[in-house]
Amino acid sequence: MPIAPVAPNTRVDLDVLSTTPAEDTPSGEARDEATAGLLETLEERQAALQAEGTRALLLVLQARDTAGKDGTIRGVFGAFSPQGVRVTSFKRPTEEELAHDFLWRVHKEVPPRGMVGVFNRSHYEDVLAVRVRALAPETVWRQRYQQINDFERLLSESGTTIVKLFLHISKDEQAERLRARLDAPDKNWKFQEGDIDDRALWDSYTEAYEEAISRCSTPWAPWYVVPGDKKKARNHLVAEIVADVLTRMNPQYPRADQRVLDLISKIV
Repeated sequence: MPIAPVAPNTRVDLDVLSTTPAEDTPSGEARDEATAGLLETLEERQAALQAEGTRALLLVLQARDTAGKDGTIRGVFGAFSPQGVRVTSFKRPTEEELAHDFLWRVHKEVPPRGMVGVFNRSHYEDVLAVRVRALAPETVWRQRYQQINDFERLLSESGTTIVKLFLHISKDEQAERLRARLDAPDKNWKFQEGDIDDRALWDSYTEAYEEAISRCSTPWAPWYVVPGDKKKARNHLVAEIVADVLTRMNPQYPRADQRVLDLISKIV
């Protein structure tokens, strides 16, 4: 069974929720085989979603630094056909983006019907980093929880299924990954001092994540807290959640027009 979403109006305590997978999570060869089967399901269901062309799927990834957003995109969402998926990474807002409401740049990137969209970070940065780093007064960011809920309800009612995934790692695991990143020539070139600054704000980010997940896990756009300390288990759990969602969406291939089917007689 996949991880259950956070129930609406539930107070989330990240210190209580485990960063390691539950005991019944498969491991070793059994996990790898199960994950491979789930990835096949993702591929098959996404192909049907694209052919159906009437609905979309939006996957929102949020996590602390090193928690594995990029690894999840490669290891899980890489199963999707490149023609049917679009990954959007939200960086620091541009001057043009700051001249609009905070959801303006996000709405433009919502996947069209038939597509899967992946947000690598998202509109939630406007109640996370903006809050923790005091980039806007509390009177501004606090009203955004309801604005986000209303925005996501609009997307849902317009045919977009929303799945929000928080990859939950421990402070000790993050320290190990940061050290490993600095030791790796293919990764340390993009290391920034701000990565260390954010670590010093761990408790503040914890509070911000807890409130965002608690206030914005809704029936139409649920949050899932995924244990992230074990990379392969993390990918398995994410694949399980998304495969379950796509299975329940049950996209269907359109029926071919009979005139098209009759063309078989003209093939000689």
